[in-house]
Amino acid sequence: MIAAVAAALALVVTGIAWQRIDSLRSSLASIGGLGLGGGEDGAVDILLVGTDSRTDAHGNPLSQRELDALRAGEEVANNTDTIIMIRVPNDGRSATALSIPRDTYVDVPGIGMSKINAAYGATKETTRLELVESGSDAAEAETESTKAGREALIESVGDLTGVTVDHYAEVGLLGFVLLTDAVGGVEVCLNAPVDEPLSGARFDAGQQTLEGPDALSFVRQRHGLPRGDLDRIVRQQVFMASLAQKVLSAKTLSNPSKLNQLTAAVQRSVVLDSDWDIMDLATQLQGLAGGDVTFSTIPVEDINAMTDYGESVVQVDPDEVRDFVAGLVGRTSDDRAPDDDRTTSATPVPDIEPSTVTVDVTNAGDVAGLASVVSAELSSEGYVEGEVGNYTGSAVSSSTVYGADEESDETRAVAAALGGLDTATDPTLPEGTVRVVLAGDYSGPGTSTFAGSESTTTSSSSGLTPADGTATPAPAAPPIDAGSEGPRCVN
Repeated sequence: MIAAVAAALALVVTGIAWQRIDSLRSSLASIGGLGLGGGEDGAVDILLVGTDSRTDAHGNPLSQRELDALRAGEEVANNTDTIIMIRVPNDGRSATALSIPRDTYVDVPGIGMSKINAAYGATKETTRLELVESGSDAAEAETESTKAGREALIESVGDLTGVTVDHYAEVGLLGFVLLTDAVGGVEVCLNAPVDEPLSGARFDAGQQTLEGPDALSFVRQRHGLPRGDLDRIVRQQVFMASLAQKVLSAKTLSNPSKLNQLTAAVQRSVVLDSDWDIMDLATQLQGLAGGDVTFSTIPVEDINAMTDYGESVVQVDPDEVRDFVAGLVGRTSDDRAPDDDRTTSATPVPDIEPSTVTVDVTNAGDVAGLASVVSAELSSEGYVEGEVGNYTGSAVSSSTVYGADEESDETRAVAAALGGLDTATDPTLPEGTVRVVLAGDYSGPGTSTFAGSESTTTSSSSGLTPADGTATPAPAAPPIDAGSEGPRCVN
């Protein structure tokens, strides 16, 4: 659903007449002041959130007919049951969607350790009550508390993944149904028949096409599945892969009626941050093919962990999550300046023996003693300490790892170990030796702002125990892509 929203936006913008662009822009719901980034790391990181809101994107209550079709009841809810980070390199050549389980146990700003899906709703309600008690009217309290909830979720996701969120998009239950129906339904495949009353999921085994409410029941079911929410995420991913594939297909591109339906669906159901120009997104994604869209899930230490007060949560290791994200969405060549002939580190990280590499570290920035600290960090990883001191060359603005060959495994491994620095060739260096130049932009290991440092790393294991006595881990599985023939069969 969520990745397809981005694809649908791009498709709508590129498919409609240019004179209608301004109309589409003006009709989209937007929010501002979320403290977002700007893609300076070579890619745009989009936090895409699926909520169980009973209103449309503009805050209008859904009709009784729509609520009945959603099979979701009428209770007031602010849960963010689908949380996905999408990484789109600045050249738009791919899109990687990373799912975060809703019960992931994280440090939520202002709340403490909690399930990540509570960041939005709990923060919103706490803020709303505070505003009402201080004299704010209901409308103002609703607006400001919703913003606070979104900000808390953005910060929680950023802290967990080590990635700065550049843009924010939100879609409710109605939007999911409208987008699915706009493309004429989506194909799915089940390993076994399903009859689960809580979600309304009643399906035969095998391949089938689902529309609107049935599609919503398919991706919402978690009871009766072997791994609960983790299996639900897999369902969501295979569904999104099929939906994205259909949205990007020539049949949709060439069908004016489907384009009109997609336009209407996006207008009514999608909320974007106000600094996000949809034309930029369309330009980035216009060459995207199904096989370029992949879906993954963060690694999990225990899917059935229990807090000391009896709440069931999903336990993760923040360091492992950040390492996984860094390897999954490594920096691209767009990170460097247009006149810079250096290349950046690539992923996956090369598998080398650190003890075979000598690392010289020089400090070209203003932080006293940084070279020594960084050298010590590398030594702790097994690298051989080389020369350490201040940089004496011409002024530099970007931290760089130099090697005899910028593409060598040694050069790339050290660059990755320092948070994904640029690499460059220095033919005067012998093989097996690399030189690190630390500029004012350095924020990797050895700095207080590094995502993996003790000052910012929050362990989610404190106070958690396996619910059944033995942890049930869920390592990151191979990614699912939107270019395969036919849907993947799942539980």
